[in-house]
Amino acid sequence: MHASVYGYVRVSTREQCEDRQLLALRAFPVAETNIYMDKLSGKDFNRPQYRALLRRLRRGDVLVLPSIDRLGRNYEEILKQWRLITKEKRADIVVLDMPLLDTRHSGKDLTGTFVADLVLQILSYVAQTERENILRRQREGIAAAKLRGVRFGRPRKAVPEAFWTLKARWERREISSREAARAIGIAQDTFLRWARES
Repeated sequence: MHASVYGYVRVSTREQCEDRQLLALRAFPVAETNIYMDKLSGKDFNRPQYRALLRRLRRGDVLVLPSIDRLGRNYEEILKQWRLITKEKRADIVVLDMPLLDTRHSGKDLTGTFVADLVLQILSYVAQTERENILRRQREGIAAAKLRGVRFGRPRKAVPEAFWTLKARWERREISSREAARAIGIAQDTFLRWARES
């Protein structure tokens, strides 16, 4: 049976442009009818086009990817998908921006398989480490900003003048906190917090 060549493109958000990835696949060449594209978050693998592609993939077929991160967003995911395609489905993978990751040639001998697997492990690890570093830098940036007094979230409501009179009446038990809050159009929790803080 004749082997087919497929391509897969994933763009992380609806705004992202997929033209560069499509041009690379067409130049390989991959037939337009064999290109699958998901415009979704890569958070999980509930991607309809990716699942449809996996169902069509047969032994000896070739899957062309613009880059290795199209397979997944973390180290474990990329390795899992790589093994599923190359070991279980026995299809080949070609990663266009990483010539060492081309199982059409490397998959035929033990050394080639070892090199491809090693390169994949290193790349996946580097990609995962970079993502973790970005998240760590974000957390550190937020913590530093908080230390400088930067407030996050919605700005706090200004305390209206009427609050002070209502607070005094509430403290004398003339009205409930719910009534006091309703009188100035705020939540009861907000009234109680202002009362605690003042």
